Amino acid sequence: MKEDGSKVQVTGTVWLDKAEKVFLGGDRIELLVKIQALGSITRAAKAVGISYKTAWEIVDAMNNLADMPLVVRVTGGKGGGGTHLTPEGQKVISSFKIVQEEHKIFLNNIAHKIDDMEGFYKFVRRMSLKVSARNIFKGTIRCIKKGAVNSEVELVLSSGDMIISVITNESVENLSLSKDTDTYAIIKSSSVILGRDLHNTRLSASNILCGNIVKIVPGAVNTEVTVRLSGENTICAVITNESANFLAFTEGDHACALFQASNVILGVD
Repeated sequence: MKEDGSKVQVTGTVWLDKAEKVFLGGDRIELLVKIQALGSITRAAKAVGISYKTAWEIVDAMNNLADMPLVVRVTGGKGGGGTHLTPEGQKVISSFKIVQEEHKIFLNNIAHKIDDMEGFYKFVRRMSLKVSARNIFKGTIRCIKKGAVNSEVELVLSSGDMIISVITNESVENLSLSKDTDTYAIIKSSSVILGRDLHNTRLSASNILCGNIVKIVPGAVNTEVTVRLSGENTICAVITNESANFLAFTEGDHACALFQASNVILGVD
């Protein structure tokens, strides 16, 4: 799946395996096509951008896995020798091209059956995010309150929960943030504080998300606690074992997760 300008396209490549080994793919077919056209493994290797040695290794691997040789070497003789495709090799090229055409039709059918390809693409992009923080939430910016140096950004999650982040005005500009922009809120688990019944408590922390404990994983020094929020979102906190013993949480208990707005990192696609 890739972006072509503003359009999202479904793409893919075909590989054929035999005996649990890669047998044929587009690059190998290209090598066969060049051998057929040029009659020389040296010139074919150069044409596809690989070494002479690599070309022969590929050819030998295909010949070993094929029922009949695909490529033969001809030495000397009236034609001066060279490398040629057998009828079986030519048949393989034709068959692979048919597979490629059918594969292309298959991918086009998939694209037509997905109503919101753009939305699906964005979802896949989110799943591929690699960050060290355990907690990543997708939301939409409700408003941005700009100050002299920093801005307060209010992000609304699909569940209705709100997360507030304080970032520099420069970051707001660099990320091109504005009202209704889809944005990710990233919070390290070590920045999350846990407590009980904090709804009406006055605290300096801007963010309080409440739910129920769904997982507790004790460690040698710290304990990892996961709280399920509304809308099936979860937030993970890493607290000391001393704090875990003091709070005495068990699965199913109500809990509130607190974190400072300055600990919320924002990101965009």
